[in-house]
Amino acid sequence: MGMMWNAMDLLFGGRNVIADTAHVWRENAEASGQRAVQMQSAALEQLAAEYARPRQSWFDGFVDGLNRLPRPMLALSVLGLFGMAMHDPVWFAARMQGLALIPEPLWWLMGVVVSFYFGARHQAKTQSFQRDMMTTAARVPQVVQQIQAIENTAKPDNPALAEWRSLADHGAATK
Repeated sequence: MGMMWNAMDLLFGGRNVIADTAHVWRENAEASGQRAVQMQSAALEQLAAEYARPRQSWFDGFVDGLNRLPRPMLALSVLGLFGMAMHDPVWFAARMQGLALIPEPLWWLMGVVVSFYFGARHQAKTQSFQRDMMTTAARVPQVVQQIQAIENTAKPDNPALAEWRSLADHGAATK
């Protein structure tokens, strides 16, 4: 057998012609996996750096609190209007007549302002969510290692535990 290998090495220069030829038509799965891991790691590092936030001051917290007020205020105001329509229909009708006098271009402007406000808020929340997801995704390899460590500690043979499990399985089978 050694002579055949020497003859093949002499003919083909010690290369695996089949493997070299296969790489022309099929990607190397192991190299592809390594590239994918490197690309994902680089993307996670880039996103983590992009979305890193410095510590907030009291003013930032105050402004964030103010930014959270309009949505609940709008919802509660609409519910309040329904309540006032039932409680004092004349008062409600007078207010609605006042709204009917607002010109249409002003309604369009109001729509634009509200759309930009909620659109910007949606974008900020989406970026915050993405940042949190990237932080969580970056921890996946660590969690996988911890799970493997836990599984490896549970693998040592324990004759007493094996006997107990077989008795428990036997007891469950007889019921």
